[in-house]
Amino acid sequence: MGHKVHPNGFRLGIYRNWDARWFASGPEYTKLLQEDLAMRQLIASRLKNASVAKIETERSANQLTVIIHTAKPGIVIGRSGASVDALRDNLERISGKKVRVTIQEIKTPELDAQLLAENVANQLEKRIAFRRAVKQSVMRSMRAGAKGVRIQVSGRLGGGDMSRREWDRDGRVPLHTLRADIDFGQAEAKTTFGQIGVSAWIYRGDFTEPQVTVPPLPEPVAEPLVAAESAPALAESTASSEVAAAAEAAPVREVAEMVSEGSPVPSAEAATPPKPTRVRARAKAPKAASVGAPTPEGVTSEPEATKPKSTARRTAPKAAVAAAPAKPPTPRKRVAKPSADQPKEGK
Repeated sequence: MGHKVHPNGFRLGIYRNWDARWFASGPEYTKLLQEDLAMRQLIASRLKNASVAKIETERSANQLTVIIHTAKPGIVIGRSGASVDALRDNLERISGKKVRVTIQEIKTPELDAQLLAENVANQLEKRIAFRRAVKQSVMRSMRAGAKGVRIQVSGRLGGGDMSRREWDRDGRVPLHTLRADIDFGQAEAKTTFGQIGVSAWIYRGDFTEPQVTVPPLPEPVAEPLVAAESAPALAESTASSEVAAAAEAAPVREVAEMVSEGSPVPSAEAATPPKPTRVRARAKAPKAASVGAPTPEGVTSEPEATKPKSTARRTAPKAAVAAAPAKPPTPRKRVAKPSADQPKEGK
C-alpha cells in the first residue's frame, strides 16, 4: 500500500520554512505549544469568513508576532481597525505578552490550496453537485496561472449510502520532486448526510532557491599577540633559525672563495660517483658468406645450409623440385564384368 506524505512537511527545512518560528525546551515547550494552538483556534473562529489561508507566529524575549495571510484584509481589520484591536487584546490575554498583529494580503486566492479547498467545501454545503464544484475550481485555478491542480473529495458523495472517493486533475502535479512548489490544503464540508473531506494540491512551478535561511559561517579567529613572557622562547627560536641558515650558506661561501682564487670548481656530476653499467654479452652467429665470394686463400666458399623452415613447400628449392624425376603413372587394371549368359558363382 502507498504511504501518503504531507507535501508541506516533505519540503520542510529545505524549500519551506516553519509556520511557528520559536524554540523552547523542557516544560516550557509544552506551555508555549498550548498557547500557540489556542491562538490559532481563536483566529480561525473569529475570522471564519475572512478567507484566512495561513497563520505564522514568531516569539522573542518579551514580544509575540502573529502574521495572518488572508484574501480579505478588510474583514480582518474592520472599520477603523476595531476588529484587529479586539483580536490583539484577546491574543494578549492568552499569551500574557505584548502581541503584534501583521496582516498580509493574498492577491491571487485561486493559487492558494487552502482557500481552494474551503471554496469547494462551501459549495458542497450549499448542495451543489460535487463534480461541478470540483471541475469549476480546477478550471479557475488553471486560468489563474497554475501549472497543475488536483482536487479530491471523499465521503457520502451525493447522499449515497456507501462512501467513496472522487478526484479531478488538470496539468501535472509532481509530488516526489522536492524542487516543485506544491501547495496543499484541506477542508471539511458538514452536510446533512455526513461530513465530506476536501483536499487540494496546486503546482505553482519550481523553487528558484531554498526558502530556509542558512546561518552564516563563523569568522576566523585572529592569532593572539605574543606576550612579554614568551619573548625569550621566541628569541631562542629565531637564533636557531639563523644558525641553520648560516650552515646552509657555508658551502656557497667556499665555492665563491675558490672562484676568486682561480681554482677549478668541482661540478656536481664529478662529485657523484658514476653508476655501474651492466654489460650483456650476446653471442652473435657468424654471417654466411655470399656465394662465389673469394676467401683469403683464394678459394671460393660453398654456400652454407640454410635454416630449415616450418613449411615443407618453402624448404625445397625450386631447382631441386624441377630436377626431381617425375613418378611414372600407375597402370589401372580393368576387371571384366561377367556377361548375362555366364552363370554366377555359388548358384
